[in-house]
Amino acid sequence: MKQIAVIGSGTMGNGIAHVFAQYGYQVAFIDISQAALDKGLQTISTNLDRQVKKGTLTEVQKAETLARLSPFTSLADGVQNADLVVEAATENVELKLKIFADMDAQTRPDTILATNTSSISITKIASATKRPDKVIGMHFMNPVPVMKLVEIIRGYLTSNETTQIITELSKKIEKIPVEVNDYPGFVSNRILMPMINEAIYTLWEGVAGVAEIDEVMKLGMAHPMGPLQLADFIGLDVCLAILNVLYTGFGNPKYAPCPLLVNMVQAGHKGAKSGQGFYDWANPKELKVAPQFARNKE
Repeated sequence: MKQIAVIGSGTMGNGIAHVFAQYGYQVAFIDISQAALDKGLQTISTNLDRQVKKGTLTEVQKAETLARLSPFTSLADGVQNADLVVEAATENVELKLKIFADMDAQTRPDTILATNTSSISITKIASATKRPDKVIGMHFMNPVPVMKLVEIIRGYLTSNETTQIITELSKKIEKIPVEVNDYPGFVSNRILMPMINEAIYTLWEGVAGVAEIDEVMKLGMAHPMGPLQLADFIGLDVCLAILNVLYTGFGNPKYAPCPLLVNMVQAGHKGAKSGQGFYDWANPKELKVAPQFARNKE
């Protein structure tokens, strides 16, 4: 594989494009919005600067990485030469089905189509194509340039050959691939999201405050980040979408999203991306509990 296309320039998309370009692949960076592409490229440049400052990358390597990135606002133009396309669009079933149908029509028959979905069925996504054997889940962790895990999810019809190619590719970009099967939430989010949801219920029921809940999990369970801060970091809208997939997929009330989470998302409080969640993200270096959750509020 030499040519990679990445669809979506948000947090996950720009991270995936960054890593492939850093490891020598030519990357078509695709989004319908030029402004979003510009923002994504700026984020990649900023993150590369951090690597240079830490001494893990040279200025020359940074320049070479950026030179391998080619932005496109046309999906057809961006994917036509791709050996692999990685979709990293919003976690929405209908949107992903449309993108995969379009990719299927615009790419070579041998091109592998991967999705970075964190919970949606690979088998369902593959059903929008005429090549379900070449559709696979490639779930990177955030932040992509730092986190080593790639959850490799086999759809019902994903071939052994496709799985092997993507597994080896993940190793080439110095990630650790872990193969799992296609069920709601896979492994990572089937375990993580109920924990986050329970932390939100614990807050909603008044058992403890935001800082206290996070502190217990950090000090008692050695988590690097508390579940409420992590939820803000992931995006509360993303957490809600994943919980809804789990709830619908299993039909089990234990996955029902906490009403507090639903209300926060409806109010536009989506965490770090919106500036407000369980924490106030106005100054991430001096993170404070959001005013509505402060224990000493009047």
